[in-house]
Amino acid sequence: MNETAEFAAILARSFSPFRRLSPDLLSELLRHYELLLRWNKHLNLTSIAGLEETVLRHYCESLFVGIQLPEARVSVLDVGSGAGFPGIPMAVLRPDCRFTLAESHQRKAVFLREATRHFSNVRIAGCRAVDVEGAFDWVVSRAVKWPAVLKTALRLCRREGVGLDSADLRDRSLTGHAGLSLGLLLGLDDAADVVRQPLFDWRQPIPLPSGHRRVLLLGQARPA
Repeated sequence: MNETAEFAAILARSFSPFRRLSPDLLSELLRHYELLLRWNKHLNLTSIAGLEETVLRHYCESLFVGIQLPEARVSVLDVGSGAGFPGIPMAVLRPDCRFTLAESHQRKAVFLREATRHFSNVRIAGCRAVDVEGAFDWVVSRAVKWPAVLKTALRLCRREGVGLDSADLRDRSLTGHAGLSLGLLLGLDDAADVVRQPLFDWRQPIPLPSGHRRVLLLGQARPA
């Protein structure tokens, strides 16, 4: 079996407990993977430690966030998208939703533009996530320190007219913006720290398909 067929087989098999992936979706994700391999030789986009681990850690994890989105069309901000995770697989899975991939590293942003040039539901923001303009229903992230992600979420809350006097996460007087949802891919230890934050209602961490004590943490801003 060549690598192309193996990629599709591993991804389809690994994600089958959650959803059947169509041939078109698998083909689109394979295209991204092949582009990633070429660019990664010259630009450290992400760690690649073998095909199976790459599929599990990058593609399956990202798709797992995607199936948590509501059936309704939503707008999603991917904070620190890097090589396009979780945003690009999510955008392939949900072409009806709008995705903004924020990446302040300019060469990585160039890669993201190349990888999504034929996507009609993705825009690239080559800046810090806190500086991205627009309103969003969801904020997602992986491989970004969680305080920075929550800081971005707080800025979105303030933008929606919620009266926040400070972005200090320790200030329990802060209130959120009802409706803003978060999806964070992180380790169990970090998840234990995040759920102590008072601004969001957090669900129980969901173990990720890749294992390795990694979870998906879902939360929603508390109403003002």
